Amino acid sequence: MGLGSWFKNTRDKGGHFEQLAEHYLTNQGLNFVARNYTCRYGEIDLIMRHQQTLVFVEVKYRKSAQFGGALHSLTATKQQRLRRSIEHYLIAHHASNQPVRVDFVAIEGTDNIHWLQNIL
Repeated sequence: MGLGSWFKNTRDKGGHFEQLAEHYLTNQGLNFVARNYTCRYGEIDLIMRHQQTLVFVEVKYRKSAQFGGALHSLTATKQQRLRRSIEHYLIAHHASNQPVRVDFVAIEGTDNIHWLQNIL
């Protein structure tokens, strides 16, 4: 039985790995703010806080590193949607003057987590 068969659908699987990333980041000293912020430009998987900095986190899961794995899944189009979604969040929450960082959590297999900070 493969990992993919544990989940009812893609959204269920995404939620599982977002929770895994949230737990990992919390253990690294970040504080949870929100999950799955959605606007017309796209979705922000996690919003965390590290001291005074808002940290917007994109989470990607791949079963293996084959074909580039999760680390290579953040396309230019996705980066643009992420930038626009972050701008929307900052305006909607009157937070445009706060320090901001964009991180990427790539999860491969069942326990291989890569945390890249300040990617944009």
